[in-house]
Amino acid sequence: MLGPVILAASRSDRMRRLISAAPVTRQVVDRFIPGETVGDIVPIIQDLTAKGLELTMDVVGEDITRPEQATAARDAYLELVGHLRELRLGRKVEMSVKLSMFGQALADGHELALKNVRSVVEAAAEVGTTVTLDAEDHTTLDSMFAIHDELRKDFPQTGCVIQAYLFRTEADARRLAASGSRVRLVKGAYKEPAEVAYQQKHEIDKAYVRILRTLMEGTGYPMIGSHDPRLISIAQELARQAGRKFDEYEFQMLYGIRNEEHLRLAAEGHRMRVYTAYGTDWYGYFMRRLAEKPANLRFFARSMITKG
Repeated sequence: MLGPVILAASRSDRMRRLISAAPVTRQVVDRFIPGETVGDIVPIIQDLTAKGLELTMDVVGEDITRPEQATAARDAYLELVGHLRELRLGRKVEMSVKLSMFGQALADGHELALKNVRSVVEAAAEVGTTVTLDAEDHTTLDSMFAIHDELRKDFPQTGCVIQAYLFRTEADARRLAASGSRVRLVKGAYKEPAEVAYQQKHEIDKAYVRILRTLMEGTGYPMIGSHDPRLISIAQELARQAGRKFDEYEFQMLYGIRNEEHLRLAAEGHRMRVYTAYGTDWYGYFMRRLAEKPANLRFFARSMITKG
């Protein structure tokens, strides 16, 4: 399986230098990360929302080693909120954050991450939008869920992400569905040991369907994070069985992947949100996109051969 190899490469400084220096890399990266600054990304936001799509914005970067870097990450999101206020698009554009960016792994990182993300959640609420806490590797999840619970006391619309490949997720989903949370369900993109996660695709897919059924039958707001046509069809059927209207769940897909499907779902009346990342520290994000889906890797390899 190539996925674990690519994920290992995402943490390699040598591979980072090699791939970053490849002439074709910037062209391929632009497919997934359409800008480095807020100024770059504003036209993307305007274009996608004009087409009837919604967005969740991710300022990429996770390797935080100093508190001032975490503060800078917080400030980058606050800058984004300022632009959403000017654009009056708060109801169409939310934000996704990784708590590692806000200092979660540092000394006293839990409290630091909570303080930093609270500032962003407060600012988001002022412009009519919300924040979703992205899931990272399994060792960070207890902290993430605790921060999620704390934020929801004042901002109940705060969302979180759960990963189908983890054994713990079915129990997490039952708890979150009962509490009325906004929950994005994804398959999972980190390299996790067999002790905590399913390793085979068919096992992950079956877990995804079980968990999605729990979310659809609960009182929360499910967000289906998948590009898999079969899972999208299953999600539509589960929503129908649960009696959910189109505005009671949504689909989410990555910017640059299956763009025509984004528009098709929106045209049918579904809420379709595009996960759109931007920033200069793109390498780790880019490599995980390759690891998640073999077609992404083929696209990159083909570009290296034909353009490099």
